[in-house]
Amino acid sequence: MTANPHKFRTDAREPAGPRDPMARVASGLGGRPWARRLLTGLAAVMALVAVGVLGYPVYTNLYQDRVQGGLDGQLASPELEQAYRSDDVAEGDSLTRLMIPSLDVDVIVVEGTTASALRAGAGHYPESPLPCEIGNVAIAGHRTTYGRPFHNLDLLSTGDKIILQTPVGTCTYSVNKDPFVVEPNDFSVLDRTPTGTLTLTTCHPKNSAAQRLIVQADLEGPAAAA
Repeated sequence: MTANPHKFRTDAREPAGPRDPMARVASGLGGRPWARRLLTGLAAVMALVAVGVLGYPVYTNLYQDRVQGGLDGQLASPELEQAYRSDDVAEGDSLTRLMIPSLDVDVIVVEGTTASALRAGAGHYPESPLPCEIGNVAIAGHRTTYGRPFHNLDLLSTGDKIILQTPVGTCTYSVNKDPFVVEPNDFSVLDRTPTGTLTLTTCHPKNSAAQRLIVQADLEGPAAAA
């Protein structure tokens, strides 16, 4: 029988020596002390980088948990109530408690969406109305770090409830459509609305800032006067 010239050979012998590129480098430099020290140093650097990548989310979660503890007490203070009523809440201060029962989310939202403010986990766009007021109340939140309160925002469905507890009262919003994705420069989701609306924004996909995941909800019952 004539052999098929196009058939993959299964009897070819592997060349001697390590197949892994790094192993070949190590083998070739094995007799040189300076090279061994270099490889050891590179391995140590790579290990430190790996620890940093894996440890960073843990660090941010611990930091956010500590911050949330202080914000929880501030939310109930008479001083914050007065600041809230006069629309004078400072950046980084407590503004509202956001609860999503279906996702087991319970986080204090601060005023502002700067990097510093968002270390609390979630922040209120200062240009938008206060929670429970007429208009489009907008809140941004982290998805993979700083407590990742919006980690599973994509699992929300039409009809799911979102509760905002402020220093002067509580209101409930109902999700009006399934979560959707927009480009990071699409700010139309923050446009003013004539009725009570809530817009939640976070990064998409997880561990990336390529796009934004959006959830929008309608205020149940009459909106508070602005």
